[in-house]
Amino acid sequence: MSAGTYEGALREIIHAFKYDGRRSLADPLGTILRDAGSVLLQECDHVVPVPLHPWRRMRRGFNQARDLAKRLDRRPVVDALWRVRETLPQMTLNADARHSNVRGAFVVSPLLTGRARLDGVRRPFIDDRIIVLVDDVRTTGATLDECAKVLLAAGAREVRALTVAMAERVH
Repeated sequence: MSAGTYEGALREIIHAFKYDGRRSLADPLGTILRDAGSVLLQECDHVVPVPLHPWRRMRRGFNQARDLAKRLDRRPVVDALWRVRETLPQMTLNADARHSNVRGAFVVSPLLTGRARLDGVRRPFIDDRIIVLVDDVRTTGATLDECAKVLLAAGAREVRALTVAMAERVH
């Protein structure tokens, strides 16, 4: 689910947030995201931001998906995924290349593969959980799909995707 279309003013705001480091825009974007995704957030266990590769995060100074995830209705934000391979920017690629670009780029965080304390009970972190995956923009869905595959393979019961904007499909 996406809150809006990746065009016009929303596109400009997302660019200012993501590329110009205008982190104050996370609050209004997070509000839009929370309102649009209220149904997806119902009964979810965790919110998981799509991770950036460590080098990209270092250059940018923050992960925009994590900033957005932190504003979603007091749901626990869990960095359950790691991006283990640096990929080309998706915006430079066609649809087929986008899927190939992110294949194998994500793994479950090795910090969470054991047991974690949740709600005072010791149990597997991802097993049988409903997870909302958060990112800023969805174009072909390649990144979200790859992240969801990793979480489902790790035992998640359900993975729901929530983005601020959906771009026109890339061919």
